[in-house]
Parts: sequence; structure tokens; C-alpha cells
Amino acid sequence: MTKLANSPQIVRSRRPRKRRISLSEVLIMSAETLWSNKLRTFLTMLGVIIGISSVIAITAVGQGVQRSTELQIEALGTNVMLVSAGAARTGGISQGSGSASTLTWEDAKAIAAQVPPAKSVSAFLQRPSIQVVRGNTNISTTLLGTDLTYPVMKNIHPEVGLFFSQGDLDAGKPVAFLGAKVRDELFSPDETAIGADLRIRGKRYTIVGVAESKGSAGGQDLDDLIYIPLTNMSAQIVGNNALTGVAINGFWVEANDADQLNSAQFQVTNILRLRHGIHLSAPDDFRITNQVDIINTFTNVIGSFTVMIGAIAGISLVVGGIGIANIMLVSVMERTREIGIRKAVGATSADILSQFLTESIVISTIGGAIGVGLGVGLAFAAATIFKYPFIVPLWSVGAGFGLSFIVGILAGGIPARNAAKLDPIAALHSE
Repeated sequence: MTKLANSPQIVRSRRPRKRRISLSEVLIMSAETLWSNKLRTFLTMLGVIIGISSVIAITAVGQGVQRSTELQIEALGTNVMLVSAGAARTGGISQGSGSASTLTWEDAKAIAAQVPPAKSVSAFLQRPSIQVVRGNTNISTTLLGTDLTYPVMKNIHPEVGLFFSQGDLDAGKPVAFLGAKVRDELFSPDETAIGADLRIRGKRYTIVGVAESKGSAGGQDLDDLIYIPLTNMSAQIVGNNALTGVAINGFWVEANDADQLNSAQFQVTNILRLRHGIHLSAPDDFRITNQVDIINTFTNVIGSFTVMIGAIAGISLVVGGIGIANIMLVSVMERTREIGIRKAVGATSADILSQFLTESIVISTIGGAIGVGLGVGLAFAAATIFKYPFIVPLWSVGAGFGLSFIVGILAGGIPARNAAKLDPIAALHSE
């Protein structure tokens, strides 16, 4: 029996085996360590929180502004284009598109008759900052002379009364159709606008209707307008006709659908060049603005701007990662004796490595979660204040969590490796 008890096999079997620490135990120890240093943990998270929240908030704001602008432009129609008269020049300085008398009402009528993809064409004359007087009230607004196609193309509907008639247009009658804001500025809530008179540049106009409120689009207040017959505008307000026909600032062309817009633009360009006798090498004396081109250009600009600002915000995420790495390195130095004791009682280098790496990942992941929540909250607040769609792309949330996790691994890797490589005897003798 004694010989059996002292056999090498029995002695080897009695040696204790080192047990690997489970993941749950590592998480518990990491949480306890971080909780015991709450302020330092929070300050370490701060860089990640700022970085992730900035990326998500900026991405959401960019998406919301982009969608808001797209909706405004789409409200004007994605199958329409604006043909504007050329720009007059004074002292070598351009006065802006539409300031020269290079387009006529007859041009617009020719386009309507000769361009098959054109569903409808509407000519207009426009003058901003026109003084309008009613009694003792004097306001400044935009005066728009149009034909009867304009309200149909622009979805302008009367709230009370009617738009002026074809007879009013043919006779050039002094009648006016008010935008909602103009009505509110000229009349009290209990007054009736229909049939009332107002004076525009000293000439009397009778109000025949008031439009429903349309808000703003493309930077213009669509309620701050007065519509009068194009013929009256040309004869009584503008008073400058072209050599042949009625001069206009431009006309809108509505294509049968968005796919035919480019074809319509090509045909409009050729017809106007022929009508105006423009030589092959000479530039156009008009300008065509395609709504689809505007949407695409704005989308590209906003996309580039969002990426640029997001990249700048990402710098704070890098700074946050450096902060985590720095704090973890300091933590390794402060806990050298603890590491030595743990190794002396059986902890392996892998256990030490996993604990310090887990602490780093926990800090960055929790910071990422807080950053995601803060970013979404900031985006919602901005959308509510500035009244644009609240859009948070799911990829940005996923990227936020993913980046925070990666930052935790990268920032904690070197400190965790240093802790795992510590010699237990040297660690126990450290002060």
C-alpha cells in the first residue's frame, strides 16, 4: 500500500489543474473594477460618446435636410423645367437670369405647339418688392403675371373665390388673386377679401380669390404672392414689350413624365435658338433649369458635406480610443501587485489578458451605446426645431456600435498584452 501511494502516477494525479476563468466571471470582475472607479470610467468613455454621437447626429441631420429639400423641389414637380430669359448686363455686371427681354409669350406658345413631350407650358412675368396699398395698410410683396395654365401646373387652389378667368386674361382686366400671407397682412380675420379693392403702383385692382396656404419651397414664400393676368402685368405694370410680342421673364414646361424631360429640354433649346436666330457657335440667350438636375446636384453636395463633417467628427472617436489606451496603460501600472497576486494563486496570462481586454471593450461599448442614444436624441431635437424629416439611417447606428467595439479592442490590446506578460514575482515586489 505504501509503495502504491508513493507511485509517480498517483503524485501526478493529485496536482491541481489550473482552471480557466469563464466569460461571465471575466465580465463580472471587469464591471466591478470599472464601477469602483466610476469617474475615471466615465471620463474615459467621454471621447467615444462624443465621437459616436457626433457621427450619428451629423449623418441624421444631413439625411433629414436632404430629404426636406428633395420634397420641396418635388413639390414643384420632377417633370418640369424652367426656361428663363437671358441676363441683362449693366457696367459689365450681370443683373441675373430673366432680367433681359429675350423671351416672349409667343416663344412659350410655339413650344406648347411644337414640342410633343411638353404636356403644358405656362408663361409668367414677375416683379419682387412691389408696393401694395389697401386703405392705410402698405405692404411689399411679389407680383406675378401669369396665364391660366400656371395654377394647374403649380397646384394652386383657391381657398375662397376663384382664379381669374380666360376673359380676364384676354381683356387684361385689373383683377388680383392673393396668396394666403398677403390676405392676412391686408385684411383682418373678420373681413372678406373677395370683391375688395387694392392699389398696385397707383392702379386699382379687384380681388377675385385667395389661395390656400402652400408654405415655402426653394427659398421662396409661396404665400407671399399676388397673381394678376399676364396681359395686364405686361401693359400696366412692366410696360416693356419686346420688338415682337409680349416680353416675359420665362415660362415653365411640364413634360408628360420625368423620363421625357431631357427630350423636351433638347427640343426646347433647338426651337428657341431657331426662333431667335442664334448662330451655331453663339451662346443661348436663355437659360433652362431642370428640376431633376437640381435634385441630383443638391444630393451630391449634401452627401459630400455630410461625409466631410462626419470624418471630422470621427477624429474625436480616434481621440477617444487614445484616451482608453492611455487609461488602460495607467491601470496596468496601478494594479501590478494585483496582477502578481492573481498569477500567484493560479490565474493564467490568458486570464489577465481577457480581463483587461474585456474592461476596454466594456468601456468603449457602453460609451458607444450612450453615444448612439445621444446622437439620436440630438438628431430628433434638430428635426423638431427646424421642421425637417427625422431620419436616422440604420447603418449609422450599426456603424456606431461596430466602431466602438473595434476601438475597445484596438485601444485595449497593448495594455492587456503588457499586463499578461508581467512576471508574477516581479509584480509582487513592485510598489
